[in-house]
Amino acid sequence: MSAQPQTLAPRRKRSFGRTVKNYVALTKPRVMELLLVVTVPAMILAANGLPDLWLVLATLVGGAMSAGSAGAFNCYIDREADRLMKRTKNRPLVTGEISDRNALVFAWVLGVLSIAWLYLTTNWLAAVLGAAAIFTYVVVYTMWLKGRSEQNIIWGGIAGCFPVLIGWAAVTGSLDWPAWVFFLIIFLWTPAHYWPLSMRYREDYAAAGVPMLGVVRGRATVGLQVILYTWATVVSSLLLIPANGIGWIYTTVALLSGGYFILQAHRLYGSAIRGQEGKPMQVFHGSITYLSVLSLAIAIDPLLPF
Repeated sequence: MSAQPQTLAPRRKRSFGRTVKNYVALTKPRVMELLLVVTVPAMILAANGLPDLWLVLATLVGGAMSAGSAGAFNCYIDREADRLMKRTKNRPLVTGEISDRNALVFAWVLGVLSIAWLYLTTNWLAAVLGAAAIFTYVVVYTMWLKGRSEQNIIWGGIAGCFPVLIGWAAVTGSLDWPAWVFFLIIFLWTPAHYWPLSMRYREDYAAAGVPMLGVVRGRATVGLQVILYTWATVVSSLLLIPANGIGWIYTTVALLSGGYFILQAHRLYGSAIRGQEGKPMQVFHGSITYLSVLSLAIAIDPLLPF
């Protein structure tokens, strides 16, 4: 009796909505959201009030595309390492939802569009800064430092500081000292924010061969570095107080939220020197809250009539 021919199940076609969702995931929307949170306050401070709403929207769209392009390039370059990490196992290039080629084309198109958009809707300085942000994150951090140095997040984190400069440049066409202070705050904040995450996912990074500080150093060393950068972040935040438009709300928030951020960092270090894991993710999420609240205070003060 002859065997019946097997009927191959038809390949399920992915829905348009799911495809869009996967491309959005390539842009790392959570990172993008955090970057855009600091852009609007920088623009309000630069204008010492509400800037033109169209300019705000145009800058946010351009900034989102720049950050999304950098995120997509990062997913493409890190796709092999992502396959080895539990934290990144659901990324579209790992699951095969998006092909490597399509991801690379998407990253390039989004990057070129972001620079052109910023140039046409804001000014040349904002466009140049957008290009610099992509270059720093993709080349300096992802391709050069991430797999080679435990200091990767320090210098690679500069890319996350550019949205402040882009926002300021979009309003003024220049870069004044308060913009650089805001830049410094985020630069110092980034290691204090990210190193607790490297403690939590130490095994993941080790499996992928990424020398994050949490992999190559013990908990006590990482905890101490988090304390140092947290203190530096809070101190640098006070340098913004003399800026035009900054008042008592920002000063109060900077002191109170900064004190809480420092307290969390010391608790993490205290756990580390006792040989305990502590709560690194509490510090990680707390750092996001700190920067968000600080940015909100920056946005509120220039809008007050007193």
